[in-house]
Formats: sequence, structure tokens, C-alpha cells
Amino acid sequence: MNNEIDFDRISREEVRWRLLRVLDAGRPLPVGETLVFRAMHDVSLPLTPRELRRELDYLEGLELVVIEEKDAPEWLSRLTARGVDVVEYSVAAPAGIKRPRKYW
Repeated sequence: MNNEIDFDRISREEVRWRLLRVLDAGRPLPVGETLVFRAMHDVSLPLTPRELRRELDYLEGLELVVIEEKDAPEWLSRLTARGVDVVEYSVAAPAGIKRPRKYW
């Protein structure tokens, strides 16, 4: 039995949750990736611009996020209604997102 902890997976799942929270704070407007990138560094979750785009793309695949103008130099992202429901604990979080347990 393998008891190793997959720190990379845990970090990716935490980043995804934080991304949803940042986009929620910017609602109803889309949020530019520069602001998202800075917010992630402010909470000690450093990632590269490529990693940021990879995780935003992952969240878009789950239909939690819409990325506007992927061909533009800077992506603008916003939550979908389903993304809002995940952030507000109205629905279960999909696998791959480390949402903290609701304590209230």
C-alpha cells in the first residue's frame, strides 16, 4: 500500500479553489489573469502564468468558469452559475477542487 502524499495534487486542488474564490470576489465582472495571478501570490500559492492558464482551463472544462477571448494577450474569466453554486456551498464541489468543509 502506497502511503505517499501527493503534494502536487493537493496544491493544484487548493489553487483551483482559490481561483474560484478570486473570481467570486470580482463578480459580476470578469477578472483579468494579472489580478488573479497577483491574488494567488498574495496568499502564498505561487504559480507560473502557464500553470494559471492550465487551471483556469481545467475549471472551464468543469463548466465552473468561462474564459473570455482566449486568443487575447490577457484572459478574462468569470464564474458560471454552477461556479457560483460551488463557491456558495449550494452544490457539491467536483473532484479536483479542495473546498474547505462548511462549518457554519
